[in-house]
Amino acid sequence: MPIVQVHLLEGREEKDIKNMLVEVTEAISNSFDIEKERVRIIVNEVPSSHWGIAGVSRKEIDMNKK
Repeated sequence: MPIVQVHLLEGREEKDIKNMLVEVTEAISNSFDIEKERVRIIVNEVPSSHWGIAGVSRKEIDMNKK
């Protein structure tokens, strides 16, 4: 049973996450020629204050753009 972990910055629309679940499930199912029911996906939403880019949090980057 494949288990896929997806890490995203928080704040995405629920409908977009649901769509991603469908599409990733399809891709894994097709790639391994297995039933969709065997695919598991874990979505981890990370706060922007916990997502670093070049030593700076995404939250700080976004605040400095304003």
